[in-house]
Amino acid sequence: MKYFDEIPFAVTISDKNGNILEMNKTSVETFVKDGKSIIGNSLFDCHPEPAKTKLKNMFENPAMNAYTIEKNGRKKLIYQSPWYENGEFMGYVELSLILPDEMQHFVRK
Repeated sequence: MKYFDEIPFAVTISDKNGNILEMNKTSVETFVKDGKSIIGNSLFDCHPEPAKTKLKNMFENPAMNAYTIEKNGRKKLIYQSPWYENGEFMGYVELSLILPDEMQHFVRK
């Protein structure tokens, strides 16, 4: 993931069973547990209910999922998209971006 290591948002990639395959530097720093990377761990073990149930449903019925959260006083956009290889569902890519307090919005026609 060398292309993504120095971007200022988290990129996390899982396989079709929910196991974490790759994380960029920001993702590792964000989700480090007991001083260690969680690469190889299950996404299901990283989420409490009701998020765990929603996540299981996403793996049974692959679809894009996007939402915003506020954590530690920071607003974030979470964007989760299934990834495919030769048309076969292979897992999810998650982007987690910190949103600025003030952000422009444009409507283009």
